[in-house]
Amino acid sequence: KQVEQYMSFHKLPGDTRQRIHEYYEHRYQGKMFDEENILGELSEPLKEEIINFNCRNLVANMPLFANADPNFVTAMLTKLRFEVFQPGDFIIREGTVGKKMYFIQHGVVSILTKGNKETKLSDGSYFGEICLLTRGRRTASVRADTYCRLYSLSVDNFNEVLEEYPMMRRAFETVAMDRLDRIGEE
Repeated sequence: KQVEQYMSFHKLPGDTRQRIHEYYEHRYQGKMFDEENILGELSEPLKEEIINFNCRNLVANMPLFANADPNFVTAMLTKLRFEVFQPGDFIIREGTVGKKMYFIQHGVVSILTKGNKETKLSDGSYFGEICLLTRGRRTASVRADTYCRLYSLSVDNFNEVLEEYPMMRRAFETVAMDRLDRIGEE
Protein backbone atom coordinates (compact mmCIF):
# COMPACT_ATOMS: atom_id res chain seq x y z
CA LYS A 1 0.00 0.00 0.00
CA GLN A 2 2.83 2.43 0.83
CA VAL A 3 4.49 1.61 -2.47
CA GLU A 4 1.26 2.37 -4.37
CA GLN A 5 0.94 5.70 -2.57
CA TYR A 6 4.56 6.52 -3.32
CA MET A 7 4.16 5.75 -7.02
CA SER A 8 0.94 7.81 -7.22
CA PHE A 9 2.47 10.75 -5.35
CA HIS A 10 5.43 10.86 -7.73
CA LYS A 11 3.22 10.20 -10.78
CA LEU A 12 5.55 7.47 -11.97
CA PRO A 13 4.95 6.19 -15.52
CA GLY A 14 3.22 2.85 -16.05
CA ASP A 15 6.32 0.94 -17.18
CA THR A 16 8.25 2.09 -14.10
CA ARG A 17 5.34 1.08 -11.86
CA GLN A 18 5.31 -2.34 -13.51
CA ARG A 19 9.05 -2.78 -12.90
CA ILE A 20 8.52 -1.80 -9.24
CA HIS A 21 5.70 -4.36 -8.88
CA GLU A 22 7.87 -7.06 -10.46
CA TYR A 23 10.79 -6.11 -8.23
CA TYR A 24 8.72 -6.54 -5.06
CA GLU A 25 7.19 -9.75 -6.37
CA HIS A 26 10.66 -11.26 -6.86
CA ARG A 27 12.15 -9.77 -3.72
CA TYR A 28 9.49 -11.08 -1.38
CA GLN A 29 8.06 -13.93 -3.49
CA GLY A 30 4.54 -13.03 -2.39
CA LYS A 31 5.49 -12.72 1.29
CA MET A 32 5.75 -9.21 2.67
CA PHE A 33 7.94 -9.00 5.76
CA ASP A 34 10.98 -7.04 6.84
CA GLU A 35 13.68 -9.67 7.30
CA GLU A 36 16.25 -7.25 8.70
CA ASN A 37 13.76 -6.04 11.30
CA ILE A 38 12.82 -9.59 12.30
CA LEU A 39 16.46 -10.72 12.53
CA GLY A 40 17.34 -7.55 14.44
CA GLU A 41 14.94 -8.53 17.21
CA LEU A 42 16.33 -12.05 17.66
CA SER A 43 19.14 -13.12 19.97
CA GLU A 44 22.56 -13.30 18.35
CA PRO A 45 22.78 -17.14 18.50
CA LEU A 46 19.31 -17.54 16.95
CA LYS A 47 20.09 -14.97 14.26
CA GLU A 48 23.36 -16.78 13.42
CA GLU A 49 21.52 -20.12 13.21
CA ILE A 50 18.97 -18.70 10.74
CA ILE A 51 21.62 -16.95 8.64
CA ASN A 52 23.72 -20.12 8.54
CA PHE A 53 20.69 -22.11 7.43
CA ASN A 54 19.74 -19.59 4.72
CA CYS A 55 23.20 -18.74 3.39
CA ARG A 56 25.59 -21.61 4.15
CA ASN A 57 25.11 -23.12 0.67
CA LEU A 58 26.22 -19.80 -0.90
CA VAL A 59 29.75 -20.29 0.34
CA ALA A 60 29.84 -24.09 0.70
CA ASN A 61 31.23 -24.60 -2.81
CA MET A 62 33.80 -21.83 -2.62
CA PRO A 63 37.31 -23.24 -2.17
CA LEU A 64 38.08 -20.19 -0.08
CA PHE A 65 35.59 -21.21 2.59
CA ALA A 66 35.95 -25.00 2.31
CA ASN A 67 38.62 -25.31 5.00
CA ALA A 68 37.98 -22.04 6.81
CA ASP A 69 37.29 -21.74 10.51
CA PRO A 70 33.50 -22.22 10.89
CA ASN A 71 33.40 -19.17 13.18
CA PHE A 72 34.94 -17.08 10.39
CA VAL A 73 32.33 -18.35 7.91
CA THR A 74 29.51 -17.55 10.36
CA ALA A 75 30.93 -14.08 11.01
CA MET A 76 31.10 -13.45 7.26
CA LEU A 77 27.57 -14.76 6.65
CA THR A 78 26.07 -12.47 9.31
CA LYS A 79 27.37 -9.49 7.33
CA LEU A 80 25.62 -10.44 4.07
CA ARG A 81 22.74 -8.28 2.78
CA PHE A 82 20.00 -9.57 0.49
CA GLU A 83 19.48 -7.74 -2.82
CA VAL A 84 17.32 -8.31 -5.91
CA PHE A 85 18.18 -7.21 -9.45
CA GLN A 86 15.96 -7.27 -12.52
CA PRO A 87 16.97 -8.46 -16.01
CA GLY A 88 19.10 -5.79 -17.67
CA ASP A 89 20.17 -4.12 -14.41
CA PHE A 90 23.87 -3.37 -14.15
CA ILE A 91 24.98 -4.65 -10.76
CA ILE A 92 28.56 -3.46 -11.31
CA ARG A 93 29.90 -0.97 -13.84
CA GLU A 94 33.48 -1.27 -15.07
CA GLY A 95 35.69 1.60 -13.91
CA THR A 96 33.68 2.44 -10.78
CA VAL A 97 35.15 2.05 -7.30
CA GLY A 98 34.07 -1.29 -5.87
CA LYS A 99 32.32 -1.31 -2.52
CA LYS A 100 30.75 -4.80 -2.45
CA MET A 101 31.17 -8.38 -3.57
CA TYR A 102 28.17 -10.55 -4.45
CA PHE A 103 27.08 -14.16 -4.01
CA ILE A 104 24.42 -15.47 -6.41
CA GLN A 105 21.65 -17.32 -4.61
CA HIS A 106 19.53 -17.57 -7.74
CA GLY A 107 19.81 -16.13 -11.23
CA VAL A 108 22.19 -15.58 -14.13
CA VAL A 109 24.58 -12.66 -14.64
CA SER A 110 26.97 -11.75 -17.44
CA ILE A 111 30.45 -10.46 -16.72
CA LEU A 112 31.37 -8.06 -19.52
CA THR A 113 34.98 -7.01 -20.11
CA LYS A 114 36.53 -4.35 -22.35
CA GLY A 115 37.38 -6.91 -25.02
CA ASN A 116 33.66 -7.70 -25.36
CA LYS A 117 34.26 -11.06 -23.71
CA GLU A 118 31.15 -12.28 -21.90
CA THR A 119 31.18 -14.83 -19.09
CA LYS A 120 28.02 -16.20 -17.48
CA LEU A 121 27.72 -16.95 -13.78
CA SER A 122 24.76 -18.53 -11.99
CA ASP A 123 23.57 -20.02 -8.70
CA GLY A 124 26.38 -20.55 -6.20
CA SER A 125 28.87 -18.28 -8.00
CA TYR A 126 30.35 -15.05 -6.69
CA PHE A 127 31.87 -11.92 -8.19
CA GLY A 128 33.32 -8.55 -7.24
CA GLU A 129 35.73 -9.87 -4.61
CA ILE A 130 38.78 -8.16 -6.11
CA CYS A 131 37.63 -4.73 -4.93
CA LEU A 132 37.37 -5.92 -1.33
CA LEU A 133 41.12 -6.35 -1.21
CA THR A 134 42.46 -3.79 -3.65
CA ARG A 135 39.98 -0.94 -3.12
CA GLY A 136 40.51 -0.43 -6.81
CA ARG A 137 38.21 0.22 -9.70
CA ARG A 138 36.03 -2.50 -11.17
CA THR A 139 37.73 -4.47 -13.94
CA ALA A 140 34.46 -5.54 -15.59
CA SER A 141 30.74 -4.77 -15.69
CA VAL A 142 28.19 -7.27 -14.41
CA ARG A 143 24.65 -7.34 -15.79
CA ALA A 144 21.67 -9.34 -14.53
CA ASP A 145 20.36 -11.58 -17.34
CA THR A 146 17.45 -12.90 -15.26
CA TYR A 147 15.87 -11.88 -11.99
CA CYS A 148 18.74 -12.27 -9.54
CA ARG A 149 18.56 -12.92 -5.83
CA LEU A 150 21.99 -11.97 -4.50
CA TYR A 151 23.70 -11.48 -1.18
CA SER A 152 26.22 -8.66 -0.97
CA LEU A 153 29.18 -8.12 1.34
CA SER A 154 30.47 -4.57 1.75
CA VAL A 155 34.16 -3.67 1.95
CA ASP A 156 33.67 -2.29 5.47
CA ASN A 157 31.93 -5.43 6.75
CA PHE A 158 34.52 -7.64 5.04
CA ASN A 159 37.39 -5.77 6.71
CA GLU A 160 35.62 -5.85 10.07
CA VAL A 161 35.50 -9.66 9.94
CA LEU A 162 39.11 -9.94 8.69
CA GLU A 163 40.30 -7.92 11.69
CA GLU A 164 39.10 -10.84 13.81
CA TYR A 165 40.55 -13.44 11.39
CA PRO A 166 43.71 -11.90 9.85
CA MET A 167 44.97 -15.21 8.41
CA MET A 168 42.00 -15.31 6.05
CA ARG A 169 43.09 -12.08 4.35
CA ARG A 170 46.03 -13.87 2.70
CA ALA A 171 43.73 -16.60 1.33
CA PHE A 172 41.36 -13.99 -0.15
CA GLU A 173 44.29 -12.05 -1.62
CA THR A 174 45.60 -15.18 -3.36
CA VAL A 175 42.21 -15.95 -4.95
CA ALA A 176 41.69 -12.32 -6.00
CA MET A 177 45.17 -12.07 -7.53
CA ASP A 178 44.62 -15.34 -9.45
CA ARG A 179 41.41 -13.90 -10.91
CA LEU A 180 43.15 -10.62 -11.78
CA ASP A 181 45.90 -12.57 -13.56
CA ARG A 182 43.31 -14.53 -15.57
CA ILE A 183 41.56 -11.29 -16.58
CA GLY A 184 44.93 -9.84 -17.64
CA GLU A 185 45.70 -12.89 -19.79
CA GLU A 186 42.41 -12.70 -21.71
